Amino acid sequence: MRLSDQFGYDLTLTDKDAVASWNATVLAFLAHGKATPVHLENCLSASPDFALAHAARGMFCLLLGRKELYATARECLAIAKTSAQNTPITDREAAFVQALEVWLDGFPSRSADLLDAMLVRVPEDAFMMKLIHAIRFVLGDAGGMRQSIDRIYSAYDEKHPAYGYLLGCRAFSLEETGDYRLAEASGRRGLEFARDDAWGLHAVAHVHDMTGRSEEGVGWLENHPDGWAHCNNFGYHVWWHLALMYLDQGQADKALALYDADIRKDKTDDYRDISNAASLLVRLELEGVDVGSRWEEIAQLSDKRAEDGCNVFADLHYLLALLNGGRRMGADRLLTGLKERSKTETDLGRISADAGLPTGLGLEQYRKGNYASAFSLLTSARDSLHTIGGSHAQRDVFERITIDAALRAGFSSEAETIIKSRSDKRGALDRFAEQRLEICGKMQKAEQVMEDENLRAANSY
Repeated sequence: MRLSDQFGYDLTLTDKDAVASWNATVLAFLAHGKATPVHLENCLSASPDFALAHAARGMFCLLLGRKELYATARECLAIAKTSAQNTPITDREAAFVQALEVWLDGFPSRSADLLDAMLVRVPEDAFMMKLIHAIRFVLGDAGGMRQSIDRIYSAYDEKHPAYGYLLGCRAFSLEETGDYRLAEASGRRGLEFARDDAWGLHAVAHVHDMTGRSEEGVGWLENHPDGWAHCNNFGYHVWWHLALMYLDQGQADKALALYDADIRKDKTDDYRDISNAASLLVRLELEGVDVGSRWEEIAQLSDKRAEDGCNVFADLHYLLALLNGGRRMGADRLLTGLKERSKTETDLGRISADAGLPTGLGLEQYRKGNYASAFSLLTSARDSLHTIGGSHAQRDVFERITIDAALRAGFSSEAETIIKSRSDKRGALDRFAEQRLEICGKMQKAEQVMEDENLRAANSY
């Protein structure tokens, strides 16, 4: 007889220990817990033919954006399909297997669509809800994240075991679509039901960042010191948010201290950890801070990942590290890979062509000091940059570089336009914008003086 999961849905399992491990896997995944793979392996040890768990493992591998894990994901798919042939599985479980297959074919967008179609039939499946949220996040599909949650939101109430996590995902999707007031309320409410929901905690921090309330953001995170202690490497990302808050307060020393003690505590080459590091170092340097030899460590790691080609967001952050760490050959290999992938008929190919390649070439020109060319390339990809994935806060490093390129090229009006556009999207001016608008004003006054005929030397011929 089949057993059910904690949400009341049938599983192709007859072992109660396997069910308990599966339920623990799902709750850990919802909380970004470091114990997630441990619970999953326990589940598979108890029931080696559990197709859903193999499909989940494959999807987790793909979310990590590492080239070598694609082989593991394909193995997971093969085992899941064989298991499904030997023991018929539920339609819900089959959807996960199919989603893994279409992602491996190069279309994570179709994977998310397929799961969303099933989620309408099983709305209380919080694992499916969170997995869709994660895939659409990787695709930069903020609207899709929000619609996915909106469709099933009414199926949850305070008694649902994942209610708090749902509110955390809802908070993030609201924040990424500019509904800051509702986002903050949802994130705060969610933590009342799931105190370990680091995603909801960080969604509220995003609101603070986007609305220019960095002082409140510092207080929010510092008052929840245990809110991400249980996390996998997502914990480093929450520390990164705190460092951004400090930087906005003009406390670069505290940001650097967090970089050394927490953000790069473990010298991993996970692309999310590299992105935290590279984007923070760029921000610090744009504020005139000497970051010393810190680029060297992440550049060396990025050199080994330069040909991964699994995720454009990852590629661009590896490229930042390679360019700033002086790894010219690594940067060339990465850009060559982007060019090749931009020709393919996959989600990755489309994203590489529309956003990845022009942005990558723009970063290269910026590093060379060709600021006008850098500005032209970066702005050509600006409207499609969200497709690389990540959040507004994460992609903001490219906005800052674009603005700096404009200022260095003497394009004060263009820089001002982007600064104001950025501020409109964010909901408020932050310290970075205020300082750059002041620079724009000074440049424009100087331009007016230069153009004033009355101030020019009289013609003495």
